[in-house]
Order: sequence, then structure tokens, then C-alpha cells
Amino acid sequence: MKAAPRRALIGLICGALALGGFAFISAARAGTKPSSAPAAGMAQDKGKFRILLSGQAIGSEDFDISSSEGKWVVRGTTEAHTPGGVDMKTSGELHLAADGTPIHYAWSTDSPKQASGQVDFDSGTAKTSTDFGSGHPYHQDFKFPSPLVVVLDNNLYEQYAVLARLYDWSAGGEQSFPVLIPQDITPGKITVTTAGGPGGGGLSELVVKSADLEIDLYCDASHKLVRLEVPASKVVVERQ
Repeated sequence: MKAAPRRALIGLICGALALGGFAFISAARAGTKPSSAPAAGMAQDKGKFRILLSGQAIGSEDFDISSSEGKWVVRGTTEAHTPGGVDMKTSGELHLAADGTPIHYAWSTDSPKQASGQVDFDSGTAKTSTDFGSGHPYHQDFKFPSPLVVVLDNNLYEQYAVLARLYDWSAGGEQSFPVLIPQDITPGKITVTTAGGPGGGGLSELVVKSADLEIDLYCDASHKLVRLEVPASKVVVERQ
């Protein structure tokens, strides 16, 4: 089978922040059942995240999560200056059903080469179309064990705010989710679990893990994402 073309990752922001650690984890290898909990916690949100690397600000993301006609629209645009001196911009728009099931996703990036793509979801199948600038899109379909696929794309952190809403806080414990990284044309699987009760500042922590990456999400009492940390990369994304 012909291998999918892959966009080169630019500098540390894409290598460390773009969730490369989720790449090539087969969704069929899930050790626990994917979560099917409804997105009862979905809520409108709008704001800006500041991106820091080793304590230094390197960029920000403007985002908006809104409802319309019983569905959800999640938009984000990240602009950053990588340690390698490259300016990058990434945008995404995700459409979700009322229960958080994805319907459609479109993205574009300029870092520094332009690329764009879209994904249509149908009963657990993700139909991807990716244009790396050639004008001839690459198409690939992925079948997931659950229609509730979580989109966690490169450098778009409001999608973790959605993940925090999809997690069933009342049930607690470890919950698994099939994942798609559209910019990398890569399926995967993550587990999400709480890390005890409220910590500093009254925030509750969710630990997101793949086979070789951990991301910590800190949420307020309403489960709104306040802070994201990637300990191994010294990356922090915090709400302004």
C-alpha cells in the first residue's frame, strides 16, 4: 500500500506541540472500551490561549466554541514564532453534533509551506482529503471503533477544551477515546483519567496519555480548560 505523504514538521513548536507522540497508534489496539458518554458538559466558550516554551511566550491562539441549531462549531487560529525563527499560522473549524460526535472538520496551515484539508465523518468513518500545495489532494479513509472520534489537531488547543467536555466527569476513572490528527493523516487512541480532587487554585486535573506522550489539562469547577502542560517538552498553554 502506498504510504501517505507527510508534511515536514517545522521546529520545536510542531515537533513538541503537534502531538507527534500520538502518531501511528492503531485505534484497534484500544485496551479499554471507547467512551460513548454524551457531551452533556459542552458549553459555549471564547477567548485566547498564550503558548509558552520554557517560560517564554512564543505565540497565542484565539478560539471560539459556539452552538447553532443544536450543533457545535469549534474554531481556532494559532499564530506563533518557533525557536527556529519560523512564523507559523494554523486555523481549524470543527463541526460537532449535539453529543460531541464530529461531523466535519476543515484546517489550513502556513508554516512556512501552505497546506489544507478537510475531514467528513460518517458513522465512525473519517474521510480525509489533504492538499499539500500541489493542487492534487490526497484522500484516505479511517474506520474507528466508535463514532465519537476526538479531533486533536496540530497546534489547535481549543480542541483539548472539547476533550475536557467529552470526558464523563461523573463516571470518573480511565476513559479511552479514538483520535484523529488530520494534519498528520494519523489515527490513534488516548486514555484520559482524573488526577484526584481539585489542586492548586481549585483546578481539577485530567491526564491525557498515548503510548509515549502525556499532556496534563487543568480545568475549573465548570470543566472549562484553563491550562495545558506538556511536561516532557516544557510547553505550557494557558488561558489569558
